[in-house]
Amino acid sequence: MIKICSTEDVPKGTAISADVDGVQIAVVHGEDDTFYAVHDECSHASVALSEGEVEGCTLECWLHGSRFDLRTGEPTGLPATEPVPVYPVEVRDGDIYVSLTPSNGVTR
Repeated sequence: MIKICSTEDVPKGTAISADVDGVQIAVVHGEDDTFYAVHDECSHASVALSEGEVEGCTLECWLHGSRFDLRTGEPTGLPATEPVPVYPVEVRDGDIYVSLTPSNGVTR
């Protein structure tokens, strides 16, 4: 697990981008008060998902509106049809840690 940032750096309902050993990750504070980490690139148009909108447990790409389930990485709205990698997250003492081994088996 690699320390990314403080929980205070990611207000509820927002996402930030982090470069972790050369891998772009979107760290998201879901509206369910859970922290998630997904690959910070839409599987449809190769743009940063961290710049999109958080709604519930989904992250919407700002360019074409593709939506991804933060728990599974599966697309829940077109035009994306391919999932994005989802990374395990741990919160310890107010800090967010992420593993670079995708929990959903999807690699980029």
